[in-house]
Amino acid sequence: MLINRLELNIRFSDLDPMGIVWHGNYFKYFEDGREAFGKEFNIGYKEVFNEGFYLPLTHIECQFKKPIQYNDVLILETKYVNQAAAKITFEYTILSKTDKSIVAVGKSEQVFLFKNRELHLTIPKFYAHWKTKWGLQ
Repeated sequence: MLINRLELNIRFSDLDPMGIVWHGNYFKYFEDGREAFGKEFNIGYKEVFNEGFYLPLTHIECQFKKPIQYNDVLILETKYVNQAAAKITFEYTILSKTDKSIVAVGKSEQVFLFKNRELHLTIPKFYAHWKTKWGLQ
């Protein structure tokens, strides 16, 4: 199982008028998790782009469990979900750093597009090699 853990510090600019994190920011946090995962496991957007592909989101979801407030420190776990399809799926868990309670969970899916924006229906060779390198075949 490949998991990246990223510490998030909640800033004042993340809050809505009720003093809690605005719901749209959770998706930004998930993006931060995908980028950190890519850096740690060498499958970032730059690597994918250099192979001739884009990775657009086709699905994203979030379940809010507890409100996040200013100055909260969180741990975002981004877990790669292995599958046979030509897409990348991540599951996310956002935890309070202080008591390890779950504040949100989510999931995203991305597909491979050629740079001309045509869908790539099979697993690209570079992605198959990456999966083999990490024992995911």
